[in-house]
Amino acid sequence: MAVEKTLKVQLVRSPIGCKASHRDTVRGLGLRKIRSVRELQDTPAVRGMINKISYLVKVL
Repeated sequence: MAVEKTLKVQLVRSPIGCKASHRDTVRGLGLRKIRSVRELQDTPAVRGMINKISYLVKVL
């Protein structure tokens, strides 16, 4: 069985004042409040979303 790889992502900066598409991306990743952490599957789509809002999040 293959082990699914995951990424832990933490919101470190507020999306207030950012582009609407960036705010939507934060919500799409499941992040709500600052310092909230989500464990997500390591897929190209998720990596692209993280790359788009890299200035708002930290990968743990």
